[in-house]
Amino acid sequence: MKNRSAATAALTLTALLLLAGCSSGGESDSMPGMDHGGGATASATDDAAPQADATEADVMFTSMMIPHHQQAIEMSDLLLAKDGIDERVTALATEIKAAQRPEIETMQGWLSDWGAALTDGDGMHHGSGMMSDDDMQALDAASGTEAARLFLSQMIEHHRGAVEMAQDEIDDGSNADAIALARSIVETQTAEIAEQLLNELP
Repeated sequence: MKNRSAATAALTLTALLLLAGCSSGGESDSMPGMDHGGGATASATDDAAPQADATEADVMFTSMMIPHHQQAIEMSDLLLAKDGIDERVTALATEIKAAQRPEIETMQGWLSDWGAALTDGDGMHHGSGMMSDDDMQALDAASGTEAARLFLSQMIEHHRGAVEMAQDEIDDGSNADAIALARSIVETQTAEIAEQLLNELP
């Protein structure tokens, strides 16, 4: 009986330690430029925990990059709906849409596979390159060369935020697919930032 009691106590202690480890392991430093107070974050669903090959950093990167990409597409749509825009700028907007829409679908699939859910809200603030409502309204109201210049300047800031987020995933993530996407984002969006279209417009 003594041996059985000792074994039971040992199992109970082990379970408590594991629970304590899970609780403390759930906290991590926030990504730079993110406000997690009430926004677009991912969490494990009740009936499925994130898979072992996707860490919190992978889930955070993916859940934050989805709305970031969605806004880039919205900005591109606003620009492409206008007349009198330099064809080089419309070409860039078209390229952004073509690249980022399938990436959104891929990342949404990852969250589903990992048992993580994207919550509603806008927990990303301006420091992550996201445009404010006023910024989007200004782009919507602009026309001609003014709209083209505003789109380019806003997209440069937007891309810089995406590159920072992707670099965090490269540094801290574990999932090979997510890291590969992050490397592609850094390469592609850095090249787009480097374009001199803004200086070439009248």
